[in-house]
Amino acid sequence: MQPFFDFLGHYWWLIFPIGGMAGGWIRQWSRASERRHRRKVELYKLKNQQAVTEQASQAEVAALMAAHDAVNHKWLDYELDVGKLIDYPLMSDVREPLTVAFLRAKKEADGMRPASPADITTAARLAEYRATVHSYEIAFEIAERESKRIKDGNFTGPERERLATARKLLRIAEDVAATPAERQTAYKRARKELDGLIVLPETTVAALEKKVAGMLDTRKDPDTDARIA
Repeated sequence: MQPFFDFLGHYWWLIFPIGGMAGGWIRQWSRASERRHRRKVELYKLKNQQAVTEQASQAEVAALMAAHDAVNHKWLDYELDVGKLIDYPLMSDVREPLTVAFLRAKKEADGMRPASPADITTAARLAEYRATVHSYEIAFEIAERESKRIKDGNFTGPERERLATARKLLRIAEDVAATPAERQTAYKRARKELDGLIVLPETTVAALEKKVAGMLDTRKDPDTDARIA
């Protein structure tokens, strides 16, 4: 050990530069550790922000799906109610540009609809679905507003009378107080009155027939026409 102490005795002054170098190394290590810590914190924040963004996106998709459903339900009110289509025939008239635009917008929105909010994972896909839902909402609102404005104004006097007669016949077809034969005859005559005036969607016809099916009877009643006329 003596040679070591002799060395320290002669070169004690090296303690200062070595100490300075050691201090520099320590400070560099400390700063590097601090940088590593900051990077970890920033990475953690980014991951949390990404998770929040993904949650917000799924929440928006869910809101869009709810808005999509709301318009579908409004249209379903027409599809399941022949009387409503008689009152506002433009809603099913495919000769009307507004009706065609609404039905096309519905088809596009339905085609873009995801099975669940989690199925939309990119901003571009979300933007596409958002655009189709908004277009669907607007197209339906415009068609419905115009339909309620003109009602049966596009029909001639005799055609409006046929629509009124069909409305009356449908009430009899759905009347639980009427006999099965009366309901059957009323239903057939109502369809005949509407023929050439309103093209009923298949869903509408199916809903009407299902509603009346339990009331209909295949038996003939010769006195039926007297009541309905």
